Amino acid sequence: MKERSPAPVQQAADRSLQRREQRDATGTGVLLTARAECHLVGHPDPLKESIKRLTAYAEAGADVLYAPGLPNREAMAAVVKAVAPKPVNILMSTDIGLTVADVTALGGRRISVGSSLARAAWNGVVNAAKLMANEGKFTGLAGNVPFAELNGYFAKK
Repeated sequence: MKERSPAPVQQAADRSLQRREQRDATGTGVLLTARAECHLVGHPDPLKESIKRLTAYAEAGADVLYAPGLPNREAMAAVVKAVAPKPVNILMSTDIGLTVADVTALGGRRISVGSSLARAAWNGVVNAAKLMANEGKFTGLAGNVPFAELNGYFAKK
């Protein structure tokens, strides 16, 4: 992965502080989440840089801290410990063997799945289409959720 240069830490922290001041001035109570995307941009030491950035953002007044792309439980625990007591949002975009309970036990206070549910759906589409195109089979359509059940999820209550 080619590294993209993020803004210098102090500049990014200053932006967090400005957003905090703007939020506080409006009285809206909007939750300010600050992100360190070091794992996504190919930083040479993404965990160390993420912790450095998230710590600065916490000091600048961010409400929630977020380092998308943490690769394992050890990295998640390190981030949570480094910025405690601020809550940390954990991105679970693939199955790395953790459950919701595991992430909670590591100290994750919010869990995001990003585009993962959409990608899971597209995975089903691609696999079913391949079976039809390559083998002439419709077995990839087995087990589909019935329309009535899908509609039930969107019914007004």
